Amino acid sequence: MIQRIDLRGSTVDPRAVLPRADVDVEHATQTVLPIIDDVRTRGAEAVLEWTEKLDRIRPPHLRVPQSVIDEAVATLDPAVRAALEEAIRRARLVHTDQVRHDVTTQVVDGGTVTERWVPVSRVGLYVPGGRAVYPSSVVMNVVPAQIAGVGSLCVVSPAQQDFGGLPHPTILAACGLLGVDEVYAVGGAQAIAMLAYGMDLPDGGRCERVDMVTGPGNIWVTAAKRALKGEIGIDSEAGPTEVAILADDTADAACVAADLISQAEHDTIAAAVLVTTSPELADAVQAEVDTQLAQTKHIERISEALAGPQSGIVLVDDLAQGLRVIDAYAAEHLEIHTRDARDVALRVTNAGAIFVGANAPVSLGDYCAGSNHVLPTGGSAAHSSGLSVQTFLRGIHIIDYDAAALADVADHVVALALAEDLPGHAAAITIRRRD
Repeated sequence: MIQRIDLRGSTVDPRAVLPRADVDVEHATQTVLPIIDDVRTRGAEAVLEWTEKLDRIRPPHLRVPQSVIDEAVATLDPAVRAALEEAIRRARLVHTDQVRHDVTTQVVDGGTVTERWVPVSRVGLYVPGGRAVYPSSVVMNVVPAQIAGVGSLCVVSPAQQDFGGLPHPTILAACGLLGVDEVYAVGGAQAIAMLAYGMDLPDGGRCERVDMVTGPGNIWVTAAKRALKGEIGIDSEAGPTEVAILADDTADAACVAADLISQAEHDTIAAAVLVTTSPELADAVQAEVDTQLAQTKHIERISEALAGPQSGIVLVDDLAQGLRVIDAYAAEHLEIHTRDARDVALRVTNAGAIFVGANAPVSLGDYCAGSNHVLPTGGSAAHSSGLSVQTFLRGIHIIDYDAAALADVADHVVALALAEDLPGHAAAITIRRRD
């Protein structure tokens, strides 16, 4: 049974009562610090030992041989290959339009500021390998990095017992289809540390340190990213996945229930939240959930997620209150099942990605919409964006003033420098005056 929260007639801040997974990243950070320190000190041997201890398999190679990647591509199920190729094609279309272009602004005669967009030099892309297999995450990480012009990238994904200490073959095949030849069979905190520090490999070669790590992972990956932020750049601290659905009495209860279930399928702490103006819809969705669960493969995992404190059905007075609740929740994924769904979607200000109407479920965005599925979680959509080409670009201002343009503004710069009690700043201007 999904818990109900009745906010009808309430003036309470929705953030105080909305369901959210309880995840203690700080505690997890203390747990991963010894792993990180060990990898920094002992390198590849520490990575192998922690992988053997935590994943119960010692990879035969840290770097996956090219022959293994080629074999994964050659033996990939044709239907899966076709789906991945279509996902790649659509993602490239969308992400190509995100490319930023250099802009030069003529501030005054003889004075310009150019904003130049430069890609990160080297990135490590994390692809999870826990309860499910995520070749789609390979696409979502690699495509924007490649389009941004990242010169060097590698993929890390956990070693799997079922595949002799290598990542899942479908993940390797996705890498092969994208032309990624640097793949490592390592996950968890040890993978993030390996990327941050770089190391020589046991069978020759080297994993060079990266400038940035992106991609979702479990709490230990998130904790390692937090601990190493500054040593490396990170995209975000990904928490448990979540969906919120804003619906009125026009929504199809079966579709809403299916979408709640699909999100809960990820993890026992995945969040599924329905916000609705219709008590009748709430009842119908609960009934549909009960019916559909009986036919679902991962029933125990899904049931635990839906019954958990992070999931719920929230009743509101009207659409205006529903929008306030949705913006307060700032969902990773937001579906709109209302009249005039697109207009309603354009009124939302806080969401990682918005799915409009009955024909745009989150599953579409997970794979083949062309959008990116690496999105902000835990309410961070109120201030952060999902993974994009922009993630891998840095804006650098180039300031170019001639002597006359500097002289023209010198008195203003001196006045501001002295107002901040920084006479050295003022002197750096006055010494350039040519009387």
